[in-house]
Amino acid sequence: MSTFDINLHETIYSLSNALDLVGITHIRHGKRVAFIATECGKYLNWSGQCKDDLFEAAILHDIGVAKTVIHSRLAQFEWEEESEHCRVGAALLQSSPLLEKLAPMVLHHHTHWSELKDMALPMEIKLIANCIYLADRVDMLSLSSQIDNSNLLLFKDEIREKILEKRGDFFCDSLVESFMSVSRPEAFWFSLENEHVDGYSDTWLSETPVQKIDFQDLRSIMLIFSCVVDAKSPFTKSHSDGVARLARFIGSLWNLPQERCEMLELAGLLHDIGKLRLPDALLEKPGKLTPEEKAQIKRHSFDTYNILKNIKGMEKISEWAAQHHERMDGSGYPYHLDQNRISLEARIVAVSDVFQALAQKRPYRDPLSPDEIMKILKEQVEDGKLDRDVVHCVDLQLHACWKIAISAQQA
Repeated sequence: MSTFDINLHETIYSLSNALDLVGITHIRHGKRVAFIATECGKYLNWSGQCKDDLFEAAILHDIGVAKTVIHSRLAQFEWEEESEHCRVGAALLQSSPLLEKLAPMVLHHHTHWSELKDMALPMEIKLIANCIYLADRVDMLSLSSQIDNSNLLLFKDEIREKILEKRGDFFCDSLVESFMSVSRPEAFWFSLENEHVDGYSDTWLSETPVQKIDFQDLRSIMLIFSCVVDAKSPFTKSHSDGVARLARFIGSLWNLPQERCEMLELAGLLHDIGKLRLPDALLEKPGKLTPEEKAQIKRHSFDTYNILKNIKGMEKISEWAAQHHERMDGSGYPYHLDQNRISLEARIVAVSDVFQALAQKRPYRDPLSPDEIMKILKEQVEDGKLDRDVVHCVDLQLHACWKIAISAQQA
């Protein structure tokens, strides 16, 4: 099993950018919540490790939100079933050894303090969860107060008063006190502007060195985000995992080194992460797409690259993932690369993506049989779209590829 030199904070930060794409009006919500919460933690003199856990949990607190319809409810102070995205997010984090410690914090980031304080949890976890809840509501009140980029200072007293009203019920007394103190200066509210939030996060990033992460642990993190993408529609469930498994298998048929095959698997898991920007209804549309909808679709692989490109150690993986819609004749997107500029690995991911999609049910058709899939792949080869040698490799192991492509759906 390979190990990768990765900055965990950098990975978490870059992937949190993907969460910003869901409900595009709330860009940097997670980062602002992390800023607000961490400022409260600093005021209370929390330890360095506690503040680090707080920042990580805060920046990922909405990881359970994939659908735009759910994201639209987050601006409400309370709503029915608001805890569902907390449960989903906690379950996702629990699946990764490197992130599982954050699960209870995310699970309870909408739990009222009046209930949370008596739960059988370590006090540190309860305070972190409640601090994220408070910061989350502050940011949503800030967003809903501003019209036409109005000066947020005009609403700061109203926001502070609303938080103060929830003292002892929604929020812990000491956390409310800390917020009232840190939010008194105008500088606090100016710091919620995008460039200042980014700078605050950059400081956090710089404080963590690169560490060696083995493939399985890194895969567990990437699988979380592929699950978030695939959860947008029942028609995309497990698609990324299927592409990942198939890409790795095809790579092994080419006798690529183990590390290269593992990188292919990671690229497959992450190739559609840019789809988080797309409306749910677009992914589930049964009919023909309009020109405007096609333009939306063509953006997702570009967004995939922008999300992944800043994770040092994953440069090649980000390229392969972003090029899964490039075509041999240069007609693909978003870069219009031709066969002279598309790597073997990107060609493998492209074939794996088409194969797995054809093996899945879609709004406009049922799953196709192995022979039907192979017929389409060969047609795309003749049309200059897919790599002839990669498709031939698949043809030689057609039923093995088909079983791998559908195995993720059955897992």
